[in-house]
Amino acid sequence: MLFRKISYLIFTLTVLINYCLIAQSDVTVGEFGKYKIQLDEFENAYSKNIGGRDVAANQSLEDYKNFMDLYMKFKMKLRDAEVRAYPKDPNLLKELNEYQKQVGVSYIMEKEITEPGIIKLYDRRKEELRVSHIMIRPDTTGEDAARDLAKSVLDSILNGSDWDAMALKHSDDRFSAPTGGDIYFVSGGLLPIEFEDAMYSLQPGEIYGDVVKTRYGYHLIKVTKRNNRTPKIKASHILISYTNAQGQIDSAAAKLTADSVLAQLNAGVSFDDLVQKYSDDTGTKEKGGDLGYFERRMMVKEFDEKAFNMQVGEVSGLVQTNFGYHIIKLTDRMPMLSFDEEKEELRNTYKKQQYQVDYDKYIESLRSKYNYDLNEQSIDLLIEKSDSIRFGMTHPRLDEIKDAVLFSFADKSITVGDFLLTANSNSSFTGKQMFNKDELMIAVNKISGDMLLEEDALNLSKSNKEFAALMDDYRSGIFIFKLQEEEVWNKVKFDSTNVYAHWEKNQEKFAWPERVAFNEIFSMRDSLINKYYLMLEAGADFDSLAAMFTERQGKREVSGRYELQDVNFSDLSREANKLKNVGDYSKPIPFSGGHSIFKLTERIPATLKTFPEAKAEVSGQYQEQMSKNLENEYLKSLEERYHPVIYYDRLEKAFKTE
Repeated sequence: MLFRKISYLIFTLTVLINYCLIAQSDVTVGEFGKYKIQLDEFENAYSKNIGGRDVAANQSLEDYKNFMDLYMKFKMKLRDAEVRAYPKDPNLLKELNEYQKQVGVSYIMEKEITEPGIIKLYDRRKEELRVSHIMIRPDTTGEDAARDLAKSVLDSILNGSDWDAMALKHSDDRFSAPTGGDIYFVSGGLLPIEFEDAMYSLQPGEIYGDVVKTRYGYHLIKVTKRNNRTPKIKASHILISYTNAQGQIDSAAAKLTADSVLAQLNAGVSFDDLVQKYSDDTGTKEKGGDLGYFERRMMVKEFDEKAFNMQVGEVSGLVQTNFGYHIIKLTDRMPMLSFDEEKEELRNTYKKQQYQVDYDKYIESLRSKYNYDLNEQSIDLLIEKSDSIRFGMTHPRLDEIKDAVLFSFADKSITVGDFLLTANSNSSFTGKQMFNKDELMIAVNKISGDMLLEEDALNLSKSNKEFAALMDDYRSGIFIFKLQEEEVWNKVKFDSTNVYAHWEKNQEKFAWPERVAFNEIFSMRDSLINKYYLMLEAGADFDSLAAMFTERQGKREVSGRYELQDVNFSDLSREANKLKNVGDYSKPIPFSGGHSIFKLTERIPATLKTFPEAKAEVSGQYQEQMSKNLENEYLKSLEERYHPVIYYDRLEKAFKTE
């Protein structure tokens, strides 16, 4: 398609295509025919080309003049496109329409779904919430019974029953049930989105007023704390293990040792010295007990809870865990990263956790916006006529059902035939049962959702100025491309006689440089390269030595040979070119981190290329010259038509605030 062909051109034309904003200045910097270019228009175009107004304001007047020359040519071309009725050309309009759908859908998914989602996630992750829950699983009782039980428990709690007691009695999360359902501190992106949405709506002490369903079951949710979140902390520790030197568990002895270490610490003995003398954590002992940076929930709860509540430089008392007794020293707190620094991680988390939910919500909003209507009778008809038929197969009764309207939106009707044509070209549906209503509806919902997105994309320019400007850019680019095609590229004719004449006239421009071919013996060790040199001096064959000993990758197979190349092609060729005569070899020289001996095997002086040798190069140059001539002729015709005038002196006012 045409838009694929010109995608590169669009970028190269960026210097010219942001002219559509309404000018607010009455300073005219250029005229062509009855049309004017205002200073503000020039500033907008130049700013976009150079990377923003701040950068543009620091450019020279000469830069402004050069750009204005290009911009004037561009404007005249666009006017010519209008004269040629390009804006009404059905092929161009079709291409623009397809491009708008493609780019618009991507734009919507990024700007309307993903970007708001990751901003919301970033804001949520500024806090951490301590949450408790009571979970009722439907595994044994079934969905209805599990939901009814969860609602009954919630009603009891809201009417005064003790949360902790109800958690212990009813929660199927047996790990958290003994502690009142406490699942400790969490933040955005860690839990199912249904659970997360509910918990972030609560303040400490509040219980969510409804049962929340996730893929794990039915939940009652209570928030007990909300804190500003520290993403990571860094700490060191001294561990006194319950296990003694004999491999026996002796918690009493561990406690006595831990008390002694803490007393020494309080008496002024350095933390590092005590780590070396007492800590049983062999993995951190040699690093002063340093555990590095860690997030919430990476350490056992007792350790985590104490460490995250300390200040930098603070040393804890004894902290008991399943591993023994710890003395913790907090050494750093990592601040929140900026949105831009976290953006990619946020995007990945959002895509896994919530994107599909938000996407489905957006599609549902489009169904309402564009009056989507599903024809259930056509669904039933398709199922009735599709006995044993699967997607990807030719439907044997297509003529009986193809004209039935399956769904409609925005005054457009999609028939069963339209739907099957699209569905059967989508490999994700291949093999699915067309006669199975659940599988059929998955395809209907997906295809109708895609069509609704495309409809929204076609209307996006009406409500979104940024996207409208993007489409204007593309529209301008496709018009310029077609003009170049008609006025330049299609008129360049390859004529072998003219190409030969061009070569004859410019033979001196098509020449071979001086070239050399050579062999090399390379070794990383100077003792070996000196040994090879002595062998050469004693009469050994250079090629044979290279085939046996050169250490340059891939070169033993060709006896270290390098074929003819420009003497300035590489450091290797430059070194070989220092040899005077064919057959000469060099002494060992330091080269490429090792040592080399070079042998010159062929030298061809600079010479003119024959026509067959130069033909491809001559043809390219000839076509380029013809293109430039045609381009200049076309521009000259535009200048004769529009008589362009540029007021260079007025460009001095560009980007001036006063």
